[in-house]
Amino acid sequence: MKFKGTRDYVATDDLTMAVNAAVTLERPLLVKGEPGTGKTELARQVADALGLEIIEWNIKSTTKAQQGLYEYDAVSRLRDSQLGEERVHDVANYIRKGKLWQAFETDRKVVLLIDEVDKADIEFPNDLLQELDRMEFHVYETGETIRARHRPIVIITSNNEKELPDAFLRRCFFHYIRFPDPETLRKIVEVHHPAIKDALLTTALTQFYELRDQPGLKKKPSTSEVLDWLKLLLAEDLGPEDLKRDGTNALPRLHGALLKNEQDVHLFERLAFMARGQR
Repeated sequence: MKFKGTRDYVATDDLTMAVNAAVTLERPLLVKGEPGTGKTELARQVADALGLEIIEWNIKSTTKAQQGLYEYDAVSRLRDSQLGEERVHDVANYIRKGKLWQAFETDRKVVLLIDEVDKADIEFPNDLLQELDRMEFHVYETGETIRARHRPIVIITSNNEKELPDAFLRRCFFHYIRFPDPETLRKIVEVHHPAIKDALLTTALTQFYELRDQPGLKKKPSTSEVLDWLKLLLAEDLGPEDLKRDGTNALPRLHGALLKNEQDVHLFERLAFMARGQR
């Protein structure tokens, strides 16, 4: 069971090595990187390439680790007892299975994606240590122990918004997805926009990297944003000559797809103003 990338996902050699190492070691793969560099999509593509089902657990700031195991709906049981419902005598009727439980009880191996783990409380990763390590947990309300029938391939993503506990990191195989170099980004673009002309792509990527490398930029545009930008350029049927900039405007065409806050827009407007003053 080896991951080699897919036709729809350009995976670098070190990324494929990381995926396969995590699978061999049977440890969670912790993937960090800038937002928009394909961390979530990696899990989906691993599942697709290996012919496995994927179970996605999208983490929010309010998510608790217990929700990944199960939740006991005591309120519904109390209401049913007041109404004299027969189902109230079986506590299992009020247990809602979480994503880990779903992954543990499947009849074949699956990919379990725990997406954006750093959004949750700092204790969230530690609260899952034993369950991810032993691949089992106890349901106190019913007295049963849920064990994984087939150890899932666990992929955990993080946008590096907060530090993760050392005990959690020790149990993971780690990989940081670096922002792609121009050659790799060109391959990624050609997967999504195979009909794009080389002259337009060269001009657009040159502008993109110049913008991304601008000192003082608060939020650097990501891979997903350059793909959106190129989609707009193609939709508007723009050519490389349409992307030319002069001293009066330092912003690229349709820059709203790339720059996502007013501070960065103002930065390029100031650069254009300074350039006009020096002419």
